[in-house]
Amino acid sequence: MSQENTYAGWRTALAGAQMLFVAFGALVLMPLITGLDPSVALFTAGIGTLVFQLVTKRSIPVFLASSFVFISPVIGIVKQWGDDGIAVAMGALFCAGFVYLALSLLVALRGAGFLHRIMPPVVTGPIIMIIGLGLAPVAVNMAMGKAGDASAVLFPYTDAIWVSMPALATTLLVATLAKGIFRLVPILAGVAVGYSIALFMGMVDMTAVNNSGWFAVPDFVAPKFELSAILIMMPVALVAAIEHVGDVLAISSVTGKNYVEKPGLNRTLLGDGLATSTAALFGGPPNTTYSEVTGAVMLTKAFNPVVMTWTAVFAITLAFIAKFGVLLQTIPTPVMGGILILLFGSIASVGLNILVKARVDMGQQRNLVIVSTTLVFGIGGMVLGSLEGLSLCGLVAIVLNLVLPKADETEDLHEEEEIVDGLVK
Repeated sequence: MSQENTYAGWRTALAGAQMLFVAFGALVLMPLITGLDPSVALFTAGIGTLVFQLVTKRSIPVFLASSFVFISPVIGIVKQWGDDGIAVAMGALFCAGFVYLALSLLVALRGAGFLHRIMPPVVTGPIIMIIGLGLAPVAVNMAMGKAGDASAVLFPYTDAIWVSMPALATTLLVATLAKGIFRLVPILAGVAVGYSIALFMGMVDMTAVNNSGWFAVPDFVAPKFELSAILIMMPVALVAAIEHVGDVLAISSVTGKNYVEKPGLNRTLLGDGLATSTAALFGGPPNTTYSEVTGAVMLTKAFNPVVMTWTAVFAITLAFIAKFGVLLQTIPTPVMGGILILLFGSIASVGLNILVKARVDMGQQRNLVIVSTTLVFGIGGMVLGSLEGLSLCGLVAIVLNLVLPKADETEDLHEEEEIVDGLVK
């Protein structure tokens, strides 16, 4: 019996390592894009997952890590506040976690239906489209060898294209043609191919890796609080919360358990919010439940939440291997740019798919007004006071949806009862 327990323990640990392998590409890509430390991201992903498990009584097999929803506001805040940008962004992200807490309380008091009333597909669709489309210039600039904001040329154009396009091609080929677990790691495959080519072309500087020690404490950053930055970040958390609901429904479908009822959507929102705020205390990116891991759970039938405990432990351990963290920071921008072309385009496509699956009738003037105004505000870069970008678009879409008269109240009430179909996924 003891040998059986030992075998089961090793098998669970191995499954945990596999889950980290699946999530790894997206986990470290977000901090590399925004200027955060990938080692800190690994640490906060592990800590955030453990916090989530504590709140949900370790009942859901999910792993939490870097959220792409917050990329645009983080980049904007870091640029605006300069040397203090990362610390100010962390302060804003810490407060964004409280949006989850407020939503958690409302769900506990009123049920989950109100979330759909506030942010139905006609609202969430264009907002998620803006996340991808708004970041498109960042991906293209990086793919061409420039900084994300095109403020500097980092690599010659020809060299950058020779690296970024193979990285892009590898990512899309793995995503569409690979089988089994390998289909879930297109980002990792793209990085591997792009990095290998860049290394061959002499575009990778290994000096920092050679000079680094093997083990070190990650470079944690304490948050600083600026009201204007907080106002930019908090509305974005509403979008992330809707994404969270979609992920909870997805993992419920995979495991055959209703996690909306037990442990309850209020607990999962609370866990995600606390994980995001905890991550910000250390200087890590906000956390979200990972769809890649949900796909891996479906393939491997690893329904035991203890698997994700092991994933968290492995992530925390990797965070203290200094050479590994420094190596991640040597990835040239064209490698990331090539992958981001597909990734940001995919995010925009998810937003479009939400509108299609929900059968949002763009022939209705109400829907046309909400979608068109939201898209132009976001893509055009409208600024109203301290609000801009995704924060402004989110508020405008929500207000328009609440204020504009509805064409068919009966049809809308029926739609509200189906609170979760196609929210994000």
